[in-house]
This record gives sequence, C-alpha cells and structure tokens, in this order.
Amino acid sequence: MTTELLSGWGRTAPSAAEVVDAVDDSAVAGAVRGRGARGVLARGLGRSYGDAAQNGGGTVVRLGESSAVSLDSSTGLVRVGAGVSLETVIASLLPQGFFVPVTPGTRLVTLGGAIAADIHGKNHHVDGSFGNHLESLDLMGPDGTIRTVGPNTDPEAFWATVGGMGLTGIVTACTFRALAVETSKMLVETWRTSDLDETMRVMEEHESSYRYSVAWIDALGTGARLGRGVVTMADHAPASAVPLGTSREFTDSSVAGVPSVVPSGLLNSTTIRAFNELWYRKAPRRRSAELQGISAFFHPLDLVRNWNRLYGRRGMLQYQFVIPLGAETLLRSIMERLAHGRAASFLTVLKRFGPSNAGMLSFPAPGWTLTLDIPTGVSGLGELLHGLDHDVVGAGGRVYFAKDSRVSPALVPQMYPRLDEWRAVCDRLDPTAVFQSDLSRRLGLRRANTVDGAPSGTRE
Repeated sequence: MTTELLSGWGRTAPSAAEVVDAVDDSAVAGAVRGRGARGVLARGLGRSYGDAAQNGGGTVVRLGESSAVSLDSSTGLVRVGAGVSLETVIASLLPQGFFVPVTPGTRLVTLGGAIAADIHGKNHHVDGSFGNHLESLDLMGPDGTIRTVGPNTDPEAFWATVGGMGLTGIVTACTFRALAVETSKMLVETWRTSDLDETMRVMEEHESSYRYSVAWIDALGTGARLGRGVVTMADHAPASAVPLGTSREFTDSSVAGVPSVVPSGLLNSTTIRAFNELWYRKAPRRRSAELQGISAFFHPLDLVRNWNRLYGRRGMLQYQFVIPLGAETLLRSIMERLAHGRAASFLTVLKRFGPSNAGMLSFPAPGWTLTLDIPTGVSGLGELLHGLDHDVVGAGGRVYFAKDSRVSPALVPQMYPRLDEWRAVCDRLDPTAVFQSDLSRRLGLRRANTVDGAPSGTRE
C-alpha cells in the first residue's frame, strides 16, 4: 500500500489516497476489509475526467490486468476480469472474428470502468450502452464476499451497478456478448457540413443505415459557420471489401507522446481556432467506402500518449450533456454561448442517442449529446457552464458523471430522477456506505450513513 496523489484525466482537483494494487480477488477483498474511515473505491486506468475514481483520505483499489479473455466462439460470450482493458479485449477478440459491443473514444479503459460509467460509443442509436450487452457481473460487497448479479438475477443490484460509478461495490469480473465481425477494418462515409442545420440533417437522414455515427464540430464557429463539422458514419467492413490476406490482428499502437511539462495556455482560442480550421478544411466534402483501421475510426487520440498534458498544469474539463430530441433550438443556443464565451475546444463531438436502458444512473437518454474538452483557464467558464447546466436540466437533460468535475449537487436529483431508487439499492447492498469517492461526496450521491462509525456520504 502506498500513498498517492490521484486525479482524473482532466488533471484537476487531485486528492491523496492509500492505493492498493490488487492482483486477484483475495487482494481486493483484503483491501475492502482493511479500509479506513473514508471508505474504499475501485480504480482502473484513470480515464474518468473528473473525480469519479478518486477517494481522498481513503483507500483506492487499483485492479490489475490479471485475467485472460475467455471467448465462447459459438455464443459470442466473453468472460473477463474487471481490471482488463478494452485494448486487451479488442486485441484478443479481433483475430477470432469478434469485437467489443461498445467502445468509447479511448480503448484505455477497464471493463470495471466501462460498467461503472455504462460507457457509450458511436453506435448508441443501434446498440445502446455497454450495460445492454452484459450477461452478468461479479460484485464484491463491503464484507469482501462476491455475488453474481445480472438483468435476471437481482436486477436491482445489477442496474444500480451499471452506471453506478463504483458505489454499489467492486466489480471483479463480468460476462458480456461480443459482436461478430469479418475483418479488422471499417468502411467509413464522410460528409463535410457547412453549419449546424446541415450537420443535424445529415445525421438524421443517414445514421439509420450505419451502425456507427458521429460528428466533429468546430466549437468556435459562429454566425453562418455555427455547428459546421465533419460527419462520419461506418460499419465493420465485410471480407469482400478488404484485400485478400488482410490480417485481423489488432496492431495499432501509440506513435507519439506529450512531455510531462507543457506550458499552460498552449491550447487557447487562437491555437484551437487554427487547428479547427485546418481539421475542417482537410476533410473531403464527401467521401464513400473508405477503409480505415479500428484505431483510426474509434480511438484516434490514443495514438498520442498522454495527450491530456497538452492543456498544461491547470488541466482541462470535459463537459458532456444530453438533451431530448426536439430541443434543437437549445442546442444551437448552447453552441452560440460557448463560442462567444471563447470556450475553445478542439475536440467537440456531437452524437444522437437511442433509447435508454434500465440503469438508474446511466447517462444516455434519447436525444442529442454534445461533448467538449475545455481548458480550465477560460475566463468566466464556471459561470457559463453553470448557466448551461440549468438550461439542460430545464429541457429534461443531464450531464455525464464520468466527465464531470464541477456540476452543482442541487441539480443532480433533477438530472437523475431515479436517484432515490438507486440510493435505496445502495443502502441494501452497502448499508454503512463503505464504497465512497470524491465524486459521491461532492455531489451528495450516497445518504449520510457511516463507514466504521465515521460520518460519510455527506456533501463537502
């Protein structure tokens, strides 16, 4: 056990915790039973942007990648430990003709993190989020014992854990249904759009024909250029579309890295405006049936190791919200206010979500979701985003816990109307609130129960 200063991918609000590197379930159980007054939390690869995987003053269990990936090729069922990364799973499945059912914009997340955040990807309008594809998961409780839960076995515990940000217990393993694919390539369609109306129109008209759909948006575009972007849609390439002998091995890897010290302010409205212009202009007006690799389409930023360091020591925050279909006027207003507020983001992504699942705190809901990476040094940023939060809530939307580092706790019950239902399940599974995080305390997610006799679950 060592004391470490931990932060999220945004590198803001670090906190110190006692970290246990657990190589197997017995080590995890030992850490849970030996926790202190500030409770315990599991941590994977630290790709939550805010404080979801931090537990200041408490214990953090870092799950090791100790389990093999077991595939039943006749059913497509995969059994894997919670500390295993999506990268490892993809590398194992692709040569066998399968792919993960859902992947976010990075493959450097663990299965445990994928479940805790109920990750979504470019295929939500077709396949939903990761929880939709889970057959079961093994959940360690506050006494260190493990129970298996699933959509048909203690479904309340299952759906409280899917999207529950690690606060119902520690997931140690899971079984999910993989997607059968013929190759390791993608067939990609591209449209370069001139404004927000065209961007949304292309997505609405075409995405039902493709499994994957996403739009990069120029967040600094204003006036006639507001919402201009590059829409890409894709399907897994069939064997007939790739050259004979093309390998199904997953061979993509990082090609560059960012040094540990980068001057603050390197990414600002001027440099990001220039990047956005270049990125927009280099995209073709229209291109069909382009063959791309898995990484190029799904995980382009993974090609640059530690790319978050580009934001300097002050770090950055990611702001992601979803608003219902029919609230397009609000989407336009939000984008205008972000652009005029000089909330510069070189990675701004627009997607359309399909139906929600039964996860009580799962983020995706039918509608438009916008994601921005914003340097923390932007003047007036907190006030700007706080105002946007209220508009999002007023429209029936919400922000994503896995990305959040600053939302007001007063808005959480409105964003997540099943919060009390989730709390009741947590009280049953973990009556003294052993499982805690900086996020849960900041937002007051757990009730004011106790850990080993010490107050816990209160707002700080």
